[in-house]
Amino acid sequence: MAVYRENNRLIIKSGVSQVWIDPWGENSFRVRMTKEPQMDANDWALCEKVKETQPIFKEETVDATDPWYKSDEYKKYHQTGVNHYITNGKITAKVSYEGYISFYNHKGELLTEEYWRNRNRLNRYCVPLRVDARELKCYVGSTDYELYARFEAFDDEKIFGMGQYQEKHLNKKGAVLELCHRNSQASVPFYVSSRGYGFLWNNPAVGTATFGTNKTEWYAKSTKKLDYFITAGDTPAEIEENYTAATGRAPRMPEYGLGYWQCKLRYRNQEELLNVARKHKELGLPMDAIVIDFFHWTRQGDFKFEPRDWPDPQAMVDELKSMGIETVVSVWPTIDEKSENFGEMAGNGYLVRADRGNGIHMTWMGNTTFYDATNPGAQKFVWDRCRENYYKYGIRCFWLDEAEPEYGPYDFDIYRYYAGPALQCTNIYPLMYAKGFYDGLKSVGEKDVLSLVRCAWAGSQKYGTLTWSGDIYSSFRSMREQLQAGLNMSVAGIPWWTSDIGGFLGGDISDEKFRELLVRWFEWGAFCPVFRMHGERSPWYEREEEYINGVRQLTSGQDNEVWSFGEENYEILKKYLFVRERLRPYIRECMDSASSKGTPVMRPLFFDFYNDKMAWETEDEYMFGPDILVAPVMEEGMTERSVYLPAGATWTDAHTKKQYQGGQRVTVPAPVDIIPVFVRDGKELNVFE
Repeated sequence: MAVYRENNRLIIKSGVSQVWIDPWGENSFRVRMTKEPQMDANDWALCEKVKETQPIFKEETVDATDPWYKSDEYKKYHQTGVNHYITNGKITAKVSYEGYISFYNHKGELLTEEYWRNRNRLNRYCVPLRVDARELKCYVGSTDYELYARFEAFDDEKIFGMGQYQEKHLNKKGAVLELCHRNSQASVPFYVSSRGYGFLWNNPAVGTATFGTNKTEWYAKSTKKLDYFITAGDTPAEIEENYTAATGRAPRMPEYGLGYWQCKLRYRNQEELLNVARKHKELGLPMDAIVIDFFHWTRQGDFKFEPRDWPDPQAMVDELKSMGIETVVSVWPTIDEKSENFGEMAGNGYLVRADRGNGIHMTWMGNTTFYDATNPGAQKFVWDRCRENYYKYGIRCFWLDEAEPEYGPYDFDIYRYYAGPALQCTNIYPLMYAKGFYDGLKSVGEKDVLSLVRCAWAGSQKYGTLTWSGDIYSSFRSMREQLQAGLNMSVAGIPWWTSDIGGFLGGDISDEKFRELLVRWFEWGAFCPVFRMHGERSPWYEREEEYINGVRQLTSGQDNEVWSFGEENYEILKKYLFVRERLRPYIRECMDSASSKGTPVMRPLFFDFYNDKMAWETEDEYMFGPDILVAPVMEEGMTERSVYLPAGATWTDAHTKKQYQGGQRVTVPAPVDIIPVFVRDGKELNVFE
């Protein structure tokens, strides 16, 4: 083994294996490993130009610093060696004489270190398990590898981020997370540790991340190299800023993104949609966007309005604009085998291929294949069709659904993209899907780009991705799960996030229990980055099967407007529509901070109160920007709420105006029309009238 410096890089070479440790922006390193003659050139999420820094290199003999190596026990078996150090701002990587890597902050405190359990390694964890920290296991006869990367576990460590998973825990310590996308699951493999560092697994391969009590283990089933990014900071905000500098930041949020979005499954025709918008305005209610959901098209993959039900898109868009409402249109990446575009796309290699078996990926409402969003030509083709058939009417916001993509089944080993086998790169699909529309909209002069996308990966934020949490169930349990999902997405660098208010699957609007759930969710939605109503609202209308030119037409769910859930509930929902409007200037400031520094709009309490131990423990409330604490009611029948108020601030109940000193838990009233909200340090925010 040899350790040496090459320009600003520290290299560990052992046989055919090379490990590169590079400074990567401020206070950060990128670590890569290969067993090939050349390092794989894919930068994946780390494709932003980062600030150039000048690292400091140091060497020291082992005996000079560590009493362990001075001991008679060690000297009996081993000789002395040299430790190598590379320091980049507030982070130092140490490569020991034995070849393992550990990371320290600028105070000399250990952040994390590799996990070795091999008696052939000369270290204090010398045991005969033959488990290495870095393993690239070649698949025979190929240049593809199975990859393991292992790090020590720390009992005091808490893990936050990693994207969106449908479970109850905000803290991911102890979790096993699948590194792949599914409907309602978005793998965004960056986390912030309570030990003062952030870590990005810079690999879009299918695999797992295990944050065990005995070790942390990353696994990729098929890949070309090991690649990760690690950054240190004195605060979670500094860590987030370092990370988003390397992966990109959200653009400026368009003004319509700050207000209320109306959506349902589904507005079946032009007049139905316009009548909802007209009634909103007649009632004096604010609305910034209305969504035309799926199956408004002639056929999947045609990317255009069905003319019988949508006879005059230009007049529709113009009328909505006159009311100050943005038109949002659903786009699916599914190309029906009977689509007018299927032949050309297949002929040009613009569709995802199957290495074996049937090339059809979904059979819902047609036999369809996903287009290959990793192919630049396919990106341009799809955008060109949407420009010709939607953008020309003035539609500039697109709902990019099915973005995982939602394979049926998720047999990743059979699919192949322009970018490579799905096993190696499928997690980049939603990012590239959003990139195609971002680039297209930019090419026609749009400045503030936003796409509603049902998935994300590391870096998606820079392409104007607003992620929502997918087809979740209508229940209080699901609502609680969405809170941790939204907070962990925000920590993972995706600041624009929302959920289907009331849940998507189920939800009978005549059921009083569902009405309570919807009201509580709507109140919470007013304090989410984007405020958007949506849902299937079963049971669906009973209609006979309907066809247009041989194409099956999709029916619709129950009504899903603010006046659809009873008069008393209407008054509550109306109240929160105007709460959101009063918060517009504050939300604009929060969005601009996300754009300039990568600061999450919604974030766990520890983000702002990192010196308060209880802030790291609290999982059922959060900060909405720097000055508003929100404690959603997420249990049926609850009429009061226990709220922890972090130390280091004075808190004012936004409803009662009563003041509390931080560092204590208080119980406050929470009748059905109240969501507990507190304002920090006397800030003049008129949340409630």
